[in-house]
Amino acid sequence: MTEETPGFEEKPDVPSGATSDDAEPKAAASEEGAAPAGDANQTAGLVAQLDQVRTALGERTADLQRLQAEYQNYRRRVERDRIAVKEIAIANLLTELLPVLDDIGRAREHGEFVGGFKSVGESLETVAAKMGLQQFGKEGEPFDPTIHEALMHSYAPDVTETTCVAILQPGYRIGERTIRPARVAVAEPQPGAQAVKAESSDTAPAEAADEKDNGPEEG
Repeated sequence: MTEETPGFEEKPDVPSGATSDDAEPKAAASEEGAAPAGDANQTAGLVAQLDQVRTALGERTADLQRLQAEYQNYRRRVERDRIAVKEIAIANLLTELLPVLDDIGRAREHGEFVGGFKSVGESLETVAAKMGLQQFGKEGEPFDPTIHEALMHSYAPDVTETTCVAILQPGYRIGERTIRPARVAVAEPQPGAQAVKAESSDTAPAEAADEKDNGPEEG
């Protein structure tokens, strides 16, 4: 039976020529060499997650911008429709008042626009003007079929184009929208007047040339 020597401890095998103190730094160095590989894998995972977050953020931002553009278009469309409905309502109201305004105009022409009737009529005209109603149509202006309605026709020697010579009923518009054309009497140039005028303008230079040729000769 072998007796163990008290105080004897087994030591790890140490290569020849190396001490136990040399083995510990090598083990630490191997652990340090393995650490950077783990850090690289962790960094790659974080970068992948960051890319995913950025992609999701870009998609949500694009969705928000699209929704904002749709909302702005909706607001503009609602505002445009609201203005159109308002203009139509005002035009319908003023159209119903046109006969009253015609009566006021006739009373003014005949000297009957006096007293309380004058005050009420002027107030009505002021309110209509504030709502955007504009009167148009003047004697002497060229006839325009888009804003004039010819009720009477005649010829006149003193006009060079179709001209409004009398305003039978004034026209009314709201902005650029005509709610009633001006009803007018028109006159056209006298038939043959242009030909006579053209002939007279052609003969005038010839007569002037004849006078020059037949003038006194210098001695």
